Amino acid sequence: MNLMDMILNGQNGDVVRQMANNFQLDEGQARSAMGALIPALSRGIGREASSPQGLEDLVGALGRGNHSRYLDDPGSLGQKGAVVEGNGILGHLFGSKEVSREVASRAAQSSGVDSGILKQMLPLLASAAMGAMAKQGFGNDASRLAGGGQDGGLGSLLTSFLDADKDGSAMDDILGMASRFLR
Repeated sequence: MNLMDMILNGQNGDVVRQMANNFQLDEGQARSAMGALIPALSRGIGREASSPQGLEDLVGALGRGNHSRYLDDPGSLGQKGAVVEGNGILGHLFGSKEVSREVASRAAQSSGVDSGILKQMLPLLASAAMGAMAKQGFGNDASRLAGGGQDGGLGSLLTSFLDADKDGSAMDDILGMASRFLR
């Protein structure tokens, strides 16, 4: 299962329902908003994992937290800690608040959901993305870092997680995920 599917379909759609409740949206609006934001998170994760240091930082962050709780108990996305943690993740993935704002602005155009809501939703989705990766076991064994990309190391696993059609490139899948929600 890829990142988009894990977040949107996790716990039988409970993550979507929680986001809808958090931001007073209907489930369709929440799904559209999330679908417009997740590809940017996927790109950020891919960029982070593309360098040895970034990959090590990502695995370290996954290993230090109990991120899977965000998918196991979507209600935890309504807690302040999820926002704080998510903002920290966004800082690593995007580098600045300006990039996060731009992501929210672009997602607003494609989803029809107000960019102010999307700015607030983005850190929660970052926390949920870390939860999805944690559930896939990406933070359980840092020694897999040594495996590298081609021979089954964590970089390879992460690419496959982001690569829904298994063609070896996650970028087309990320763009495809976005296009489903731009209609």
